[in-house]
Amino acid sequence: MEKKKSMSVEKSYTDHEIGDTNKNFDDDGREKRSGTWMTGSAHIITAVIGSGVLSLAWAIAQLGWVAGPAVLMAFSFITYFTSTMLADCYRSPDPVTGKRNYTYMEVVRSYLGGRKVQLCGLAQYGNLIGITIGYTITASISMVAVKRSNCFHKNGHNVKCATSNTPFMIVFAIIQIILSQIPNFHNLSWLSILAAVMSFCYASIGVGLSIAKAAGGGEHVRTTLTGVTVGVDVSGAEKVWRTFQAIGDIAFAYAYSTVLIEIQDTLKAGPPSENKAMKRASLVGVSTTTFFYMLCGCVGYAAFGNDAPGNFLTGFGFYEPFWLIDFANVCIAVHLVGAYQVFCQPIFQFVESQSAKRWPDNKFITGEYKIHVPCCGEFSINFLRLVWRTSYVVVTAVVAMIFPFFNDFLGLIGAASFWPLTVYFPIEMHIAQKKIPKFSFTWTWLKILSWACFVVSIVAAAGSVQGLITSLKDFKPFQAP
Repeated sequence: MEKKKSMSVEKSYTDHEIGDTNKNFDDDGREKRSGTWMTGSAHIITAVIGSGVLSLAWAIAQLGWVAGPAVLMAFSFITYFTSTMLADCYRSPDPVTGKRNYTYMEVVRSYLGGRKVQLCGLAQYGNLIGITIGYTITASISMVAVKRSNCFHKNGHNVKCATSNTPFMIVFAIIQIILSQIPNFHNLSWLSILAAVMSFCYASIGVGLSIAKAAGGGEHVRTTLTGVTVGVDVSGAEKVWRTFQAIGDIAFAYAYSTVLIEIQDTLKAGPPSENKAMKRASLVGVSTTTFFYMLCGCVGYAAFGNDAPGNFLTGFGFYEPFWLIDFANVCIAVHLVGAYQVFCQPIFQFVESQSAKRWPDNKFITGEYKIHVPCCGEFSINFLRLVWRTSYVVVTAVVAMIFPFFNDFLGLIGAASFWPLTVYFPIEMHIAQKKIPKFSFTWTWLKILSWACFVVSIVAAAGSVQGLITSLKDFKPFQAP
């Protein structure tokens, strides 16, 4: 009975054996899943509407009124289209009655096998690590912005108000160390819902302030059909690199395929079936985020024109009302607390499950110990979980302190992971699942879509690398931003 009560880790380590199905357990012998398309949507919105939304005004400024919205819509359609393919691969070989696959790597192993499994793991977990580092940076920038906003309000807008990011990264890391002891994805729904509400709050505040700025007149802002103007705003080479970097930022803004299978594994068995519920969650999640992205990107560009800052809430496009700016930045920080957990849980589960398979009798790895927490009831402690997850959070925080670049880092992560995880693997698995014949019409256009997205990823990665090089040249260590 004790084993059934265990909050997570030991259950995660069982092989895919079929247990006795009853009202408390699913068809794979694991504790019954209770997620719905609504909780799935909350997880997706938490994962997708992240720091990327704050750089969209800058991205639209690089691309202009024509290409900017067009690229946003193209990425939203591609993301939704491939996510429906990935949702059908959660079970194999049949999408409704087949064996469950608990991670993206297991899905790839079931349908493709070979070296592609290792390539998927490298792309997925490398991307997840990068995202958690990026979110540590962004959360600290938002917390710094609160302190600077109060300083500007008190001392005037021309005061330097320099503040170091490091103490805020340490605070963020301490919070994550505590939350990282949540055993698994199934216990994260409340945090994702809170984070999703926060994302709506700060995106709405950003849009409202942008509308007020655009409608209020004041200094004239320049917007064009093609974005920043060569010879006026930037040189020819800068225009090209910035365009590539903007595409990378938009690609990152839709990234959630890395955690799609893990989210789907929280959904209860039908009706409707998990793949149908996940498709509905994806439609709601992607539609909602696209609506907010269009608002934030286009209204932000209308307000700031070609001089749009890289992050229009922390970049001080606005100074007043200072309390509203503060509230928006607190919402960003709270949202990123939840988003960090959504992206790091698959990393935690992977390392812990592999460790338990290799050393199943080691009590340090598999032992669960109950402790009583006042006002919260019993909580399960596992020593591997405590040490490994704490170490991970500390290491990502240290790396974030060394790499305090926002836009460039954001674009590089998005460009590097977009093609393999969002496009290539879902398309290849769909072809294998449906047994689509080579050189048929469907096979051909799916391959064309895949290669087109590969080219997009390459140019976006090139733009982001160039931006990082420029930032490194301009960066002065140990100087407050």
